[in-house]
Amino acid sequence: MIGEKMENALNKQVNAEFYSSFLYLSMSADFESKNFKGFAQWLKIQAEEEYQHAMRLYQHIIERGGKVKLQAIDAPKIDWKAPLEAFQDAYEHEKKVTGMIYNLVEAARGEKDYAADSMLKWFVDEQVEEEANTLQIVEQLKMIGDSKGSIFMLDHQLAKRKES
Repeated sequence: MIGEKMENALNKQVNAEFYSSFLYLSMSADFESKNFKGFAQWLKIQAEEEYQHAMRLYQHIIERGGKVKLQAIDAPKIDWKAPLEAFQDAYEHEKKVTGMIYNLVEAARGEKDYAADSMLKWFVDEQVEEEANTLQIVEQLKMIGDSKGSIFMLDHQLAKRKES
């Protein structure tokens, strides 16, 4: 049985993961409107991954006899000036989520909730990947600068991302 503190903390993270999904879907929509189909594709897949993260937490709460308590999701930003700005925002957001996951691990350990601690290991590992992926795109965009041809090439490359 999941404790009340852990249940509440995980419910808060479910909401945060759904927000992440909305944020990346909003970025994808912005790129679609600017005819950057590759950036849009990459971010749409990222939005789906974030949704799956929320559902992983959702399922853990259910399996432990807890109650999922969905909350309102804040509206994300809807417009970015350039691909670099969007991916810098994505990278900063992933760093924030990493901190939230670390706080959950600390809470699980403090509550001696070994099941939550074990489940959260997957999220710790996932956040390493999430930060690395967004940082790589940020660094590529910084190298590219204002080169329209290079931005087009990166957009084409990111279009090749497949759902995982």
